Amino acid sequence: MLRQAHHLIRVDTKGPGFIDVTAQVGAWLASIGAQDGLITLFIRHTSASLTVQENADPDVLSDLMTALERTAPRSGRYRHAVEGPDDMPAHIKTMLTSASLGVPVLGGRAQLGTWQAIYLIEHRDRPLRRQVLFHFVGTFAGASPR
Repeated sequence: MLRQAHHLIRVDTKGPGFIDVTAQVGAWLASIGAQDGLITLFIRHTSASLTVQENADPDVLSDLMTALERTAPRSGRYRHAVEGPDDMPAHIKTMLTSASLGVPVLGGRAQLGTWQAIYLIEHRDRPLRRQVLFHFVGTFAGASPR
């Protein structure tokens, strides 16, 4: 029988960049006894995002940040500037990446490729506390999920 569970994590950021949350996803799946199903991650913000990306070469993440900055520069002429010059570019970057991800789970493990990780991408300049909701739908080992 399919069941579901959900969990909210808070991630403290230090400004623009990628934060690997793969271990938190794996630990939570293990803690609830998840077996086979789908985990959905949803970030509850419009100026930060989620992605699955390479975890082997840090130059990939640096190049991606450079590409996002070129696509939506802080120096652009935006109407929306209430929260500062980094805010509207952050909204654009979130729209181009993703606010949610779905990852298959088999045998209790997120089925990421060898060189893949799940990242929160902070697009704002200042440190912020972000919220990411995990939602698993599938089968569970043993007792009901917590």
